[in-house]
Amino acid sequence: MIPKRPYGKHGDKLSIIGFGGIVVMNTPQEQANRAAREAFDQGVNYYDVAPSYGNAQEILGPAIEPFRNKIFLACKTEKRTAKEAQVAMEDSFRKLRTDHFDLYQLHAMTTKDDLEQAFGPGGVMETVVKAKEQGKIRHIGFSAHSEELALELLNRFPFESVLFPLNFVTLFHGNFGWKLLEEAPKRGVTLLSLKAMAKTPWKEGQPHTVEKTWYEPLTDAATAELAVRYVLSLPVTAYLPPGDEKLFRMALPFAHRHKPVTEAEKAKLKKLAMSMVPIFPQG
Repeated sequence: MIPKRPYGKHGDKLSIIGFGGIVVMNTPQEQANRAAREAFDQGVNYYDVAPSYGNAQEILGPAIEPFRNKIFLACKTEKRTAKEAQVAMEDSFRKLRTDHFDLYQLHAMTTKDDLEQAFGPGGVMETVVKAKEQGKIRHIGFSAHSEELALELLNRFPFESVLFPLNFVTLFHGNFGWKLLEEAPKRGVTLLSLKAMAKTPWKEGQPHTVEKTWYEPLTDAATAELAVRYVLSLPVTAYLPPGDEKLFRMALPFAHRHKPVTEAEKAKLKKLAMSMVPIFPQG
């Protein structure tokens, strides 16, 4: 079975690979049911989705319903006001056929305006905190594409996890993510990784061979596995592969045979990173 690592301080353990809802977006229901079930049968217990992922919630809900209470279900809200967030949360409960989320995250926190609105009067945090008090949310986290803002958020509220792009190119060539990797463990905050299998931005005019990614992903299995092993050698609990069923299936065996990278492999990745443009460079 796939190894599991601790999430937070209350006994939850997550499979080191998660199932991203974008995998089933725009997918026939029977195909989605098979993909979600096969992942579960192999030991995946971490499933993540968001309202902004097209029709992913409507499709993922029925797919995970047979084993909902045996998985760690993470959802998100991109809303910044309490009223809008309440409506969106109830809609997510209905579509995902559940009465609670194991993790609920402020989605794509990017600017200081996002932060101030979320924590201001009538902000989304009012809805999120109330939902946790009511038992509708077990854990509160956020996702961000700004390291500076992620660190500010950790100062503002005792979030339990951060979903953040951690990737060998952005780290070695973009110098993006090192401060968070240092600070989050000090605070006991769980790190969840996005973009571990990212390569570089699509070049202008380049055909997008993977439809559901806004960046060019690693499609060579050997390099992709090395990139994943590197991220999982950091203080990271789990990662979400690209939202493409073929790439998710390619990544599943990586989780079964995971082992930490060696110094020689790390040096190889660093050299490779220097030849690529990071998807997130440090500002």
